[in-house]
Amino acid sequence: MNGTCELTVLPQVPLLQPGWDYIRQRQEFLLSPYLPACMAFLGHLFLCAPFLVLDVLGRRWSALNRYRISVNSENPVSFSRWFECILRIFWNYLTCIVPVTALLHKFRTPNLPVLAPTCAQVLWEIAVCLLLFDAFFFFWHMSMHRVSWLYHRVHRTHHQNQDTFALVAQDASWAELLSLQILALSSAALACCHPLSEILFHLLNTWLAAEDHSGYDFPWALHRLLPMFGGAPFHQLHHQKFRGNYAPYFKHWDWLFGTYLAEEVRKTRRS
Repeated sequence: MNGTCELTVLPQVPLLQPGWDYIRQRQEFLLSPYLPACMAFLGHLFLCAPFLVLDVLGRRWSALNRYRISVNSENPVSFSRWFECILRIFWNYLTCIVPVTALLHKFRTPNLPVLAPTCAQVLWEIAVCLLLFDAFFFFWHMSMHRVSWLYHRVHRTHHQNQDTFALVAQDASWAELLSLQILALSSAALACCHPLSEILFHLLNTWLAAEDHSGYDFPWALHRLLPMFGGAPFHQLHHQKFRGNYAPYFKHWDWLFGTYLAEEVRKTRRS
C-alpha cells in the first residue's frame, strides 16, 4: 500500500512574540494618552542613573575621573546640580509636555497588531528612525543657532550647561523639549514602525542623548565602536564652542554642511 506522508507546517512565531503578547495584555495602559510623556520623563531619569552613580563614585575613586571630559569643573557634577536639573525638567513636563502630547495622542489611531515584528524588522525600523531623527534634529538645531530669535527664545536654556552631564540632554526650554518629542514621534510615524520598534527606538534615543551629554568618554562607548557616531566628545565640543557639530548622533550632516568640528575634546580633560 502506497501512502503519502503529509507534513503540517506551523506558522513561524517571531522571537519577540512572547514579549509583545505580554505588552498587548496591558493595552489600556499602553494606549493611555499620558503614557508617552510619562515614560519619556521616567525613562530619561532611569537611563541617566548610571552616570549619577559614576559622579558619586568619582568623589571616592579618582581613577573614574580620568574618563571625564571636563571644561571648568575640578570635581564630578554635584548632586545639587542634578537635583536642580531634575526639577526644571519635571516642571517642563508637568506644565507643557504631558498636556500637549496627551492632546496630540487624540489625533493618532493606535494600532496594536497581533504579531510581533521580526528581529530584522526591529533593527531596520530603529535604524530608519535614528537616521530620520538625526536629519530632522540637525536642521532644527542648526536653525536654532543661526536664527537669533530662536536661539534666545528656545535654545539658550540648553546651553546654560557648558560642562555637560547626562540629565542635560533634556534640560532645555519647554519649547525645545516639546519640539524634540515631536521630532521623535514624527520619525517613528514616517518610518511606519511596529509599536514595539517605536518603543525600543524611543528608549535607544533617550539613552544616546544621555550618553552624548554624560561628560564621560569610555573606551567602550558607542562612538569608539562605530566611527560614524559622534558621541560625548563630539557633542561636548558643541557645548564648548556654541556652534558646529549640530547632529545628535551621526557625523555625515555636519561633514556635508561644513559644520563639523574636528578639534579633540580630550585636550580639555584634566590630567
